[in-house]
Amino acid sequence: MNILNQDFTIDHNSKLPLHVQVEELFRKLIKIEVYKKGALLPKEVDLANLWGVSRNTIRQATNKLENEGLIIRKKGIGTRVAEKKSLVTGLDHWYSFTREMQEKGIHVVNQLLKTTQVVPNEVICNFFQCTPDKKIFKLSKLKGESSGDPIVYFESYFHPRIGIDKDDDFNMPLYSMLQEEHGIIVHRSRENISACQVGSVIGKKLKVSASFPVLKRERFVYDINGKPVEYNVGYYRSDKFTYTIDINKSPEN
Repeated sequence: MNILNQDFTIDHNSKLPLHVQVEELFRKLIKIEVYKKGALLPKEVDLANLWGVSRNTIRQATNKLENEGLIIRKKGIGTRVAEKKSLVTGLDHWYSFTREMQEKGIHVVNQLLKTTQVVPNEVICNFFQCTPDKKIFKLSKLKGESSGDPIVYFESYFHPRIGIDKDDDFNMPLYSMLQEEHGIIVHRSRENISACQVGSVIGKKLKVSASFPVLKRERFVYDINGKPVEYNVGYYRSDKFTYTIDINKSPEN
């Protein structure tokens, strides 16, 4: 697409800094339908020549948009507008991520599945009321679309009394597997939700930069008897996942 035909110009006489003007132009650019549908954005060098600014100025603006989760840059391929998929989850119910996505008509697959025995940290020891001298079962899962893009990386830790092991069928929805294979019926969860930068280790798994913003969802899961079952941490790509909460207003006295 030739953006020369669009209203995309830099005012070099303006008091507004060049990088701010470039950022504003990018925000207009990513709203154009062809780019929203997946077309590659123009190359940095072409935009720098077009607007009469340095590539560093272009990169300063694109770094900000990437950190906001608005664009995705892939080495050797180019830059695209980040595609957002919304998942609505009410406060009054919850289930496994696979089930959540199935209800939205989104097919997800396990892109990585790993089981290990690990020493529990302080948070897990306090939740499970266990000691760090005995290892517990850890399940790591990277889930994504069948197209290949990862959405979320999970780390789950299970109470030793459950007896979960590497031979269990982890391709099933997790809570269905716990009920069918171990007789564990999960009933309640307590969650902490926050935003953070993903970091280099998990960022590599999610195929984003270390500074990329993610939704961190920490879940403490209990069974029908109020006993702890699972401690789970999920890191959701902000360009792939929106957590929407529906809340009814309480009646006023």
